[in-house]
Amino acid sequence: MDRLRIDKWLWATRFFKTRSLASQAVDGGRVKLNGERAKPSKEVKPGDRLAIQIGEYQWDVVVLQLTERRGPAEMARTLYEESEASQARRREQTATRRLRAEPAEPIRGRPTKRDRRLIHRFTHID
Repeated sequence: MDRLRIDKWLWATRFFKTRSLASQAVDGGRVKLNGERAKPSKEVKPGDRLAIQIGEYQWDVVVLQLTERRGPAEMARTLYEESEASQARRREQTATRRLRAEPAEPIRGRPTKRDRRLIHRFTHID
C-alpha cells in the first residue's frame, strides 16, 4: 500500500476516536496536508506533513507508514514522527492549562440548605 485516505490514517493513528470525527475535522479545516486544506478523501503517503489541531492543541507530524487497521497506541505512534517544536509547544500548553484554575471548581453538586436559603433571599423580594 502506497497511499491511504487521510481520514482513515487519522483514525488508525488514534488522533480521532472515530473515522467520522476525523472526516469532520478534515472538512472543518483543522487538518492541513502539506500546508493546504484537504478533503477527507485526499490520500496521504509516507513523507507527507500534517498539521492537526484538536481543541487548543496542535500537532505537526510527518507520515512514516500507512495502515488501514487501528491497532494499539504503541503501534500507532510508530506510524508518524512529531517535530520537537510541536512537542515543546504542547508541553507548554499543558503546563499553562494546569496552572489556570477551573472556574466551576468551587461548585460541588447540589446546593446545601444554607445555599438554598441564600438563593431564596436573593431571588425573592418581599
